[in-house]
Amino acid sequence: MQTSIRKQLLELFSKADGGFLSGQMISEKLGCSRTAVWKHIEDLRKEGYELEAVRRLGYRIAQKPDKVTANEIHLGLETEYIGRHIHFQETVDSTQKIAARLGYEGAPEGTVVVAEEQTAGRGRLNRQWYSPSGTGIWMSILLRPNIPVHQAPQLTLLAAVSVAQAIEEIGITVGIKWPNDILIGGKKAVGILTELQADPDRIHAVIVGIGINVNQQSYHFASEIENIATSLCIETGTHVNRATLMQRIFANMEKLYKEYLQNGFTVIKVLWESYAISIGKEIKARTMHETLIGTAIGITDDGVLILEEKNGSIHYIHSADIEI
Repeated sequence: MQTSIRKQLLELFSKADGGFLSGQMISEKLGCSRTAVWKHIEDLRKEGYELEAVRRLGYRIAQKPDKVTANEIHLGLETEYIGRHIHFQETVDSTQKIAARLGYEGAPEGTVVVAEEQTAGRGRLNRQWYSPSGTGIWMSILLRPNIPVHQAPQLTLLAAVSVAQAIEEIGITVGIKWPNDILIGGKKAVGILTELQADPDRIHAVIVGIGINVNQQSYHFASEIENIATSLCIETGTHVNRATLMQRIFANMEKLYKEYLQNGFTVIKVLWESYAISIGKEIKARTMHETLIGTAIGITDDGVLILEEKNGSIHYIHSADIEI
């Protein structure tokens, strides 16, 4: 089946919102014969869609496969631009690397690179991020904000809020450890990595890498992280549809991003602080140059962490490992 026809067919089913579509109507909309419609339906079934066929009523999608392909993400997507251009591959070394290349090549804002598996996924400070096939969300989102270069770190906090909101929408309580680790019950479920393509005075692209442990079981985690990592499935006891969760993240992110570009960081800052678990607590901050111990008293309007030592000294921390 041609990709364009498959996409048109899925869009028709999406607009039907679980209702039936007659074979005649599909034939007219796609400009093909009833026999061709039947073949397209069979191809969707081979892709994992459960399609119900009822005489005189037509076809409807009873259940979608749990895939993160472009077709799955587009079916029901409610955004204007984030997620509208999807680059999907089964296996990649790193979605960040591909997104970086696309950024330099002029890919449009909102482009998403997503994979079922990463073989060289990475988190902050070039740490490895374990990304097993078919279990999580491994993606990178390309943004092109017209903001000063020094404000780019604010988008890391915006991304964290977007993901936190989406996870809460499926009934899971989360917290954010500065700047962007999302924890459930004290265990890490989400990592976010933001990278910049810029000149000294101008941003060309911001690439937001997001890794979410969605349907892993405890045995999926390596022994060194099994006590500090979790997944949405472990926490809820139920399987989570990854494409649907991605759609929620994109919708939240686009809404917050528009608000941010129009009105600045204030709203994002308030939302981020509502999820923050480290503010007001004693923390240990390991920077590249030193280790500081003190109370996290808040973040600046640029998203920088403010730490106060017991002697009253104030430190502004742009990048560090935080231990509560």
